[in-house]
Amino acid sequence: MTTTKAVAWAGGASYLLAVGLLVGAAPRASGTVHGVGALLAVSLLVGVVRQMPLLALAMTLFGSTAAVMGPPSSAHESRVASYQGQFLSYLAVDLVLGLIVATRARRASTAAVAVSFTVQLLVIGGFAHGDDLAVNGVIALLALAASCMAGLLSRERREHAVALRTHEVAEAVTVERLRIARELHDMVAHSIGIIAIQAGVGSRVIQTQPAEAREALRAIETTSRETLAGLRRTLVSLRQVERGATASEQSPLAPSPGLANVERLAAATAGAGVRVDVRCSGEQRPLPADIDLSAYRIVQEALTNVVRHAGTGRCGVAIHYGDEELVVEVIDDGRGATGNGSAHGFGLIGMRERVGLLGGHLSIGPRSEGGFRVAARLPLPVLAEAPVEAR
Repeated sequence: MTTTKAVAWAGGASYLLAVGLLVGAAPRASGTVHGVGALLAVSLLVGVVRQMPLLALAMTLFGSTAAVMGPPSSAHESRVASYQGQFLSYLAVDLVLGLIVATRARRASTAAVAVSFTVQLLVIGGFAHGDDLAVNGVIALLALAASCMAGLLSRERREHAVALRTHEVAEAVTVERLRIARELHDMVAHSIGIIAIQAGVGSRVIQTQPAEAREALRAIETTSRETLAGLRRTLVSLRQVERGATASEQSPLAPSPGLANVERLAAATAGAGVRVDVRCSGEQRPLPADIDLSAYRIVQEALTNVVRHAGTGRCGVAIHYGDEELVVEVIDDGRGATGNGSAHGFGLIGMRERVGLLGGHLSIGPRSEGGFRVAARLPLPVLAEAPVEAR
């Protein structure tokens, strides 16, 4: 037997002892004293109520009925008035009943309400008379109804909280799945685009220019290894989270890419045949991780589209660090949007989702002078101004 159950049983025994002493040792006390005493004694059943609420209800019904049926004699109180006071003990039953309605199954709650109502009705009918019978019956019914309503409200509030929590968890899972989908798409689509371009170059020059073919194959190998390593890190992280590994047990992952890696991204894109001119302006400073990663992914996806769809050999990337927003722009002088849906693919959808989550603005479309333009404006946290010292 655990300590909690031992305490509960001790409390139940103490309750029965207290009711017995109240009724047997003080037979000449008023009915009001018996009723209030039995009502206060229910505090000894806290442990039983938590562990076995139905048993607690049975004990309070027994104790309250014993208080009502005890010797109701007093020098200053009539027999009828004595029973009126003793009926207060049934408030303890109503308290336990409200807890049962709030926490137990509906079938058990209905049975408990029916038994409690029947016992109270029979006892009040047997010991109250005339007008007092109607008054005490109505009061007992109202008290029982109030306890049941309080229990129902508590149950509904708890069920609503559980449903809300379940909905929040489902939304969090959906958001995380979308995030993983965006990450995998942005990482894999760019790499596969470069691999496809390099494979095409290699196949065309393998007979006439073996040195260039070797360079293309080397670029394919490097890009493939980097992509495979990224996929492996993502899958390992997902499996560790699925089996509930703690932070200390998880293997260290490489840091998420950011705008500091744009030059490396430009070099990889140049290897695919598209020279990238990167220009930065404004006060360069560390950015929040989510903004830094999103800006990098937007540049990566835009360059992937240039390589796959623009049909041009060069493009430009402009990054401006403003006081209130970060502006990322990728422009090219290629053939713009094509009829194969390149302007509405998963990559551009992922761009819009990233920018929308950060409360920014995304502009995508052909340029009037030819080519295509992708521009994202991401709001930045307000910089705290240094305090000005008084002179």
